[in-house]
Amino acid sequence: MTTIDTTESTRVSDLLYSKVPQITVAFWVIKVFSTTVGETAADYLNDTLGFGLTVTSIVTGVVFLIALGVQFWTRRYVPAVYWITVVLISVVGTLITDNLTDAAGVPLWASTLVFSVLLAITFVAWFATERTLSIHSIVTRRREAFYWLAILFTFALGTAAGDLVSESLGLGYLVAAILFAVLIAAVALAYFVFRANAVVCFWIAYILTRPLGASLGDLASQPVADGGFGWGTTVTSAVFLLVIIGLVVYMSIRIGRERNQLEAERAQMASQWGVAARI
Repeated sequence: MTTIDTTESTRVSDLLYSKVPQITVAFWVIKVFSTTVGETAADYLNDTLGFGLTVTSIVTGVVFLIALGVQFWTRRYVPAVYWITVVLISVVGTLITDNLTDAAGVPLWASTLVFSVLLAITFVAWFATERTLSIHSIVTRRREAFYWLAILFTFALGTAAGDLVSESLGLGYLVAAILFAVLIAAVALAYFVFRANAVVCFWIAYILTRPLGASLGDLASQPVADGGFGWGTTVTSAVFLLVIIGLVVYMSIRIGRERNQLEAERAQMASQWGVAARI
């Protein structure tokens, strides 16, 4: 009886067919930093450059839709395309919440509740249609559409929840960052020690990284008088963006090598089978 290595099978599937990355430490680092860039970049365009909330929302919305179109057009996971889309959807998610809060006057607790409900509806519809919420199954455009819709709501929800904790509740950016980091550590503990459901743990952690990244961004960029480090949005955005670019370049090189090796192994195996068939 042949035993199938499911971990190796999943890795091969991710490399060759999936439209999303493998879940590694680099994935989570880029995810947190992309949310930080989303928070500070929105503030940079809106306040520092003086675009205003409406113009900033329109410009970033159009650029995001272009990036998302390219992401859907690609046949498999391309790190640069995927993470550009993530950074842009982070900015858009931030701006959606900012528009509701600043322009429409919607309380942060209400935004948090609404986006929680919308995210839950998305997950229910996704599971009812596809019978899975696993990101290892993102191999069709319909599943990818559910995936990006869920991510949009996680960013909007994370922005509202992060601002609610750090500003409305008056805990401050540092305390908020520590709080969300502890919650993520608890999720990791539940998964690695108590063997909690992988899909549930992933999405909970994914949601929590948004307010963590936003709190870190505000902590670094806001003035010292307001509880921040005083770096400003320009320096903060540049620093975190450089880290993201470095990690994406590293991932692109590594994935390219792994794909080439895997395809070479498959070609060699096919050749051996062909020889065996002729004997």
